[in-house]
Amino acid sequence: MKPLLYSYWRSSCSYRARIALNLKGIDYDYRAVHLVKDGGEQLKDEYLSLNPKGEVPFFVHGEHKISQTMVIMDYLDRHFDGAKLIPENKNDRLTCLQICELINSGIQPLQNLKVIKHVVKTFSASDDQKTEWIVHWINEGFVSLEKLLEGVSGKFAIGDTISVADCFIVPQVYNAVRYNIDMNKFPNIKRVNGNCLALEAVDKARPEVQPDAQ
Repeated sequence: MKPLLYSYWRSSCSYRARIALNLKGIDYDYRAVHLVKDGGEQLKDEYLSLNPKGEVPFFVHGEHKISQTMVIMDYLDRHFDGAKLIPENKNDRLTCLQICELINSGIQPLQNLKVIKHVVKTFSASDDQKTEWIVHWINEGFVSLEKLLEGVSGKFAIGDTISVADCFIVPQVYNAVRYNIDMNKFPNIKRVNGNCLALEAVDKARPEVQPDAQ
């Protein structure tokens, strides 16, 4: 039985998982979970019975049911053949995971749909204020990420070998472009993102080509 990925086309976390699955060459089934329709399908009892956190992605492989992209990627490296996505070199591994966490905990959660909805509800934020909030946190995070990439990046985030760090960077740049952030301010990030998107495995993971894209 093929692995199954619960995903939403525009979810950056789902986007990460799709890139990783494609880079590993894993054939998987895709099941869409609409995060907005009818108040959010991720909040329905049927989905919550699978993933009580009510988030995507959610990965099912046999008896294993896994949420959180870092855990999914670690699982893929340990249970499937193909190039390692998490570097085995000690120093590269540390840097790679640092890049992932910079995005995973320092940028993406602050623009997460759940967080933005709470900000709007609690502080009566306008659409312009909501956008300003998102742009502020992406920009701040990208300043740090750009500096980190200066000393370690080549074609990709860690030298010339693609890794989980790139799986995190590409979706975050997608969101940055969506909010009209000037990527020319971040040449290292822009270069790495462009090189990643040139790969078929990454191109196939783009939100616009997913079966539930709108």
